[in-house]
Amino acid sequence: MTDLDGALARPSERAERLLDQLRLFMREQVLPNERRFEDEVAAAASRWDPPPILEELKRKARAAGLWNLFLPHSEHGAGLSNLDYAFLAEEMGRCVWASEVFNCNAPDTGNMEVLARFGTPEQKARWLDPLLAGEIRSCFAMTEPQVASSDATNIECRIERDGDEYVINGRKWFITGAMSPRCKIAIVMGKTDPQAASHQQQSMILVPMDVPGLKILRPMLTLGFDEPPHGHADMLLENVRVPAENLLLGEGRGFEISQGRLGPGRIHHCMRLIGLAERALEAMTKRAQDRVAFGKRLVEQSSVREKIAFSRVEIDQARLLVLHAAAKLDALGPKGARREIAMIKVAAPRMAQRVIDRSIQVHGALGLSQDSFLGYALTGARILRIADGPDEVHLETIAKLELRR
Repeated sequence: MTDLDGALARPSERAERLLDQLRLFMREQVLPNERRFEDEVAAAASRWDPPPILEELKRKARAAGLWNLFLPHSEHGAGLSNLDYAFLAEEMGRCVWASEVFNCNAPDTGNMEVLARFGTPEQKARWLDPLLAGEIRSCFAMTEPQVASSDATNIECRIERDGDEYVINGRKWFITGAMSPRCKIAIVMGKTDPQAASHQQQSMILVPMDVPGLKILRPMLTLGFDEPPHGHADMLLENVRVPAENLLLGEGRGFEISQGRLGPGRIHHCMRLIGLAERALEAMTKRAQDRVAFGKRLVEQSSVREKIAFSRVEIDQARLLVLHAAAKLDALGPKGARREIAMIKVAAPRMAQRVIDRSIQVHGALGLSQDSFLGYALTGARILRIADGPDEVHLETIAKLELRR
């Protein structure tokens, strides 16, 4: 640990005030409407249409000043540090769809950060402004079905210059948000120069979703869930043409952009999982105290008390590690916090899986059913062990950095 540890105790006074507002909003507005959200999704003409309650809550959140909280030190957002925002992300994570209520949902958060940091004035006016206003959604197209995309140097999608345009050919899948009719822009990662050094071959380019040649082949399921209303798409780009000015930052700068994008995003993901794990622990303790089996309450069973105790230990361990990573990211940037960011990406999803699984066990059949949030929560935690890089990649990073010391 470092001398940054003292920064982990509390958020700033401003973030503390926002956190109090956010907790109240979650308690009074979001959590009571979870069933309505599910019912409206089920009743919609399309699985991908946003349910009315989501748009209603977004208007209320924006009116309350709980909007675009994720952008650090930016004229576009709340100007919070990564450490400050981590506390807010945990609270939002208690409900799997709540982040969008505050316009703080992935992948839009990462895409807005990219546009804010690297976009031209024209790109910002066309895409960043409506994203900040919550008028449209976006997606980030990197993963491909034919190659191990955890090693982004494998990416085969081609981005080739042709006069004043770039021509894009490739297939992408598990593209979060691309099923939504509100998704209007994709940031696509592909190769502009296969002969360059391995980390200078890739570029990122802005591709409107309505361009000729871009086809949504099918929605992808994740462990059986189609995750409406945003979904994940299998996408084909076939001779897609976009203006040359749609390129972000310049040819060969894709890895550079991704490093700035992924660090904060991984902290957001991990803190949201901690919020979900906290909710699972709360549900476990309540169930253990209310449920009677074989003549006594579950909480009187030592095995159940152990589940509660281990869950508290592991949640707090993970939270401190993520807050430490956020503080280091604020102080030293993505490169300086590389080890810590890799560590939380391994630790937080595994912790959440364990805690949610224990909660399911204490709930019995209810924990497996559609009447509980726990089944979907467990799926989300498992997905995060692959999304934004699988455990094995992050463990390799940690080991290499440790061996250099």
